Amino acid sequence: MTEQETPSVSTSWRRIDAWPATHSASPGALLTPPATRDEDAVAEGLLGVRFPGEPVESLCCHNGVADWAALLPEGRSPLAVAAIVDHWSMCMRVASDVDGLTVPPWEDEPWWHPRRLPWAVGADGTAQVLDLRPGPGHGRLGWAGHGGSGDFSDAVLSLTLYLHEVAEALHHGGGMRGMHPFLTSDGGLWWDEAGSG
Repeated sequence: MTEQETPSVSTSWRRIDAWPATHSASPGALLTPPATRDEDAVAEGLLGVRFPGEPVESLCCHNGVADWAALLPEGRSPLAVAAIVDHWSMCMRVASDVDGLTVPPWEDEPWWHPRRLPWAVGADGTAQVLDLRPGPGHGRLGWAGHGGSGDFSDAVLSLTLYLHEVAEALHHGGGMRGMHPFLTSDGGLWWDEAGSG
């Protein structure tokens, strides 16, 4: 399937939303209602970055989660508009204090870049980020953790493709990049390696 044939962000979210109901799981209730275009516009003004279509479409499906839950592989939860602004602002403050906007000679990426858009975050604070810099990597999903530099070595090409892969793993199995969905004893969704626990 080419990227042009990949179902839209909204279509994939509808499939992800349907999974908890068919498995008597609870995570669906954690997803919040859509963000408004006004919220997106305020965030864009604060960040000085215009959100591309994919994150706007995603936020128009769900404005993050009501409480942290491992709804996405590697224990990530999508961020609400306000949390995107908070995380970006915190990273900019830290990067300014520790020269984190400069690429070290031994790395390919700086610790942080102003044109990274945090999209999801794990319990450990590691963010999944969209690369909004111009060029061939525009729109790819990578990682930004507490230590080291940003990592796009195993990037997903787009948020559209990422959410499609999540929906496929939920509905057809086979996992996603080594992570598989599991239903916990209390009806929650958890992602882990096959055969673990």
